[in-house]
Amino acid sequence: MTIAALAPFYPWVKAGHIVSMVAWMAGMFYLPRLFVYHCAVPRGSAESERFKLMERRLLKQIINPAMFATFGFGILLILTPGVIDWAAGWWHVKLAAIVLMTGVHGILARRRREFLHDRNTRSARYFRILNEIPTLLLVVIVVMVIVRPF
Repeated sequence: MTIAALAPFYPWVKAGHIVSMVAWMAGMFYLPRLFVYHCAVPRGSAESERFKLMERRLLKQIINPAMFATFGFGILLILTPGVIDWAAGWWHVKLAAIVLMTGVHGILARRRREFLHDRNTRSARYFRILNEIPTLLLVVIVVMVIVRPF
């Protein structure tokens, strides 16, 4: 199902999708780095409290709204005639990567709550590794959209 009335707005919707996706990814790259640094400070310290504030603001004021905007613009793109060839396989891979990215987003939100309540048990190494997952997923998503290998 597509909505023909969306066709004239395609460039604007695509631009909105890209801008919101860039904001989402910037936050997804930065939040785990904050966790790496947060691991290095004592619980209950002024530095720990500062990290908690930074992490909350990043998640609540940038990452979450950007993710929802990305989804909203993405849905509008899907509803725009001619944007997706439903017989092609690339969009299945992209959708799977988006689901995984959303899962990583959820994991990061859960880890933020653990830091908030001084219950983090994970190492800085764990967060360094976790920090690489959004990058890999972003590469998959971009290749699927631009190259469309299948």
